[in-house]
Amino acid sequence: MLVIDAMNVIGCRPDGWWADRDKALVRLVGDIEDAGVAALVVADGVPVQGLLAGEYGSVTLRYSVRRGPNAADDYIAQVVAAMADPLSATVVTSDKDLASRVCQYGAVVVGARAFRDRLDRRLR
Repeated sequence: MLVIDAMNVIGCRPDGWWADRDKALVRLVGDIEDAGVAALVVADGVPVQGLLAGEYGSVTLRYSVRRGPNAADDYIAQVVAAMADPLSATVVTSDKDLASRVCQYGAVVVGARAFRDRLDRRLR
């Protein structure tokens, strides 16, 4: 299972995402779906209007249950810990603490920028 820390991927390149975080999340989910990548995308906080938690083609979108620092990271760590086979998990993040946490369960970690670059190549 591919589990994506949405804000890490969104924030991995300076493309103006900070001007409209909601639009950046919509774009990320759309890009992953358009590339045909099966993934669980975890976003921070309050659901974006028009992009509720749910299924979007090959993408499952979830929002962290709580707000605040590391909310999505905690959710991702819980998802990996609860998996029947956490060794099958690949977590996309650039957060060193989260990477360390999920590696304890046997998950593989891929950096956000490396994932974004691969995704962009698939979309060409």
